Amino acid sequence: MTTDQIILFSLFGAVFGLLLWGRFRYDMVAFSALLVGTVLGVVPASEAFAGFGHPATLVVALVLVVSAGLVRSGAVLLITRTMVDASRSLGAHIAIMGGIGGVLSAFMNNVAALALLMPVDIATARKAGRSPGLSLMPLSFATILGGMVTLIGTPPNIIIAAIREDSLGEPFRMFDFAPVGGVAAIAGLTFVALVGWRLIPNRDSGVGGDQLIELAPYIAELRLPEGS
Repeated sequence: MTTDQIILFSLFGAVFGLLLWGRFRYDMVAFSALLVGTVLGVVPASEAFAGFGHPATLVVALVLVVSAGLVRSGAVLLITRTMVDASRSLGAHIAIMGGIGGVLSAFMNNVAALALLMPVDIATARKAGRSPGLSLMPLSFATILGGMVTLIGTPPNIIIAAIREDSLGEPFRMFDFAPVGGVAAIAGLTFVALVGWRLIPNRDSGVGGDQLIELAPYIAELRLPEGS
């Protein structure tokens, strides 16, 4: 291998190690790696920050703006309150929550969709008296699967569309991913709702009163006087 290749592979290994360690913020690790690569000469200085002006980066930023708008409008909370019912079976609950999460993640950031639905899912699990972990993991899978359906559902789709435009002169359109991504999302959600959740370990969740005894070392109590 050449010297540049050795430096690049060493840099990749260091980045992966730091990401797995989790001691430092991911964005700082990635940006520091870019700066180190530029200083060592393996990344051309003239192109070091070209990615920040790439159309895919701007589209992802705009998708985050749309996600914030949906959060602040309260539309998502209204939908979930209307459709989610703690009396349903776990499989039906996963199918409904996963369907909502998949549709949302097709038009907004996957992480934002999951963050919106997590509190609703946890509250429903507590009302039903079951572990939230049994439905949270399927919900996570559903938001990932839903992102494959549209152009803006996940950043890789946007990047691939930009590369296609540079190579062939025409990008992918909004729903060009739907024939493949939609089938994969439906198949994945069906598997998770029918079979997948049965494979998740049913650990103690702390939803019951007796289980709070095990959390005693981590609980703090604060009392406020009447005149406070």
